[in-house]
Amino acid sequence: MRASLTATAVTRRFTTAAAWGIASAFVIAASAIPNAAQAAQRETHIPESAITTAAQLRENALKSRLGYEITESLTTEVGARLAGSEADARAVAWAKAKFEQFGFDKVWLEPVTFPKWERRSERAEVLGRNAQALNLTALGGSPGGTVEGEVVRFADLAALEAVPAGSLAGKIAFIDYAMERARDGSGYGPGSRVRSRGPSAAIRAGAIGYLMRSAGTDSHRNPHTGITRFDEGLAPVPSAALAVPDADQLTRLLALGPQRVRVALDCGWDGSATSHNVIGEITGASKPDDVVLIGGHLDSWDLGTGAIDDGAGIGITMAAAKLIGELPQRPARTIRVVAFANEEQGLYGGKAYAQAHAADLARHQIGAESDFGAGRIYAYASSAPARALAADKQIADALAPLGIAYEPGTGGPGPDISPFAADGLAWARLAQDGTDYFDLHHTPDDTLDKIDPAALAQNVAAYAVFAYLAASAEGDFGSEAIDSAAGSGD
Repeated sequence: MRASLTATAVTRRFTTAAAWGIASAFVIAASAIPNAAQAAQRETHIPESAITTAAQLRENALKSRLGYEITESLTTEVGARLAGSEADARAVAWAKAKFEQFGFDKVWLEPVTFPKWERRSERAEVLGRNAQALNLTALGGSPGGTVEGEVVRFADLAALEAVPAGSLAGKIAFIDYAMERARDGSGYGPGSRVRSRGPSAAIRAGAIGYLMRSAGTDSHRNPHTGITRFDEGLAPVPSAALAVPDADQLTRLLALGPQRVRVALDCGWDGSATSHNVIGEITGASKPDDVVLIGGHLDSWDLGTGAIDDGAGIGITMAAAKLIGELPQRPARTIRVVAFANEEQGLYGGKAYAQAHAADLARHQIGAESDFGAGRIYAYASSAPARALAADKQIADALAPLGIAYEPGTGGPGPDISPFAADGLAWARLAQDGTDYFDLHHTPDDTLDKIDPAALAQNVAAYAVFAYLAASAEGDFGSEAIDSAAGSGD
């Protein structure tokens, strides 16, 4: 999982568009709607019969272990799923087979092509009188190579970006920024910027290599990987993340005097690869061409088995749709589950889906993605416009027995649906408790034993209720191609 890189921008666009829409609604009310009864007909609402069914669906999901069993199957039978690897291809075949096994009405693949990055080996050591090994991992996108030089420590990204060009010639830059723990994961933004922008800052300063304290909140000797980027025109240098205790150790050593470190990475880009978005549908009863979109990403980093990131998201959304499909009465609209390809290295699957389905954007009722582990969902919000707020509140009320609060106006879309949301897709946020998420994220510790089956069942129940009610609503949640003039308020 990456941070929702476009979430803030998307949220702002929806806020602006919503404000514009509300203003327009007042104009329409004054000039075109003859009475309040006709105005009420335009409002989205959910029939009481659907609310009753959703309550039973919620209880059924809480008793089910299906979400956990799906996650167990993926992480056991396939394991780590680095995008473009042989295991990634096996994961695609696994997902297609699971959809078919569960009786989804339609299952298909959509190709996603991207640059292929490989990790082979990595090693680092302090040299000289304090000689010792350091635990680290290459950042995704790093080139291979062996570098040796004096380490220069910086407290944060701003400090490195402020040094004169060329001042670190022949040296290795080290940013020792400690990421902050937060339930909503808000500490990840500053932490991930150290990973994404730090290497380029180091290169501009003349450094031959780059080290960072892992973007994580644990104290285990497990380094956190993740994608990095190099600004255009810069020659990439070996770039890696130290496990948190090893970053502390290096800082203590530097307090004793100058330290030389050797970093040897065998990794890098190797052509391109094609994976697939794997899609399964539970067909709607009366509006089969309209869809509620849910999903997670199928790929993972290669250090653990990708249980919380994002095997859990696949298990949650696949199980939710299957439970809906078992109901005696299907909802009006189709439930579409997407197992997105290569989220970790640049939202490739999400971007490909948005492009492939651009013409059908308005037929997407709303979308939600599970990509923040397996912690309990504690809050619900969406981009619903004024006309759909009553229905949005009905969904929130149905989620409340699960311990989920209604927090309208907060958050943004999940990573893979954010490209489509930027184009106008209505989105919902089912906020998971991420207090411990970044203890495990992108590390060897991302394994099945870290998942609480009861918490995962609560997630399945929430996604099932949300998707069923959204698919049953009479009216829409505001998916509409964004008019740039309207979005800017002009």
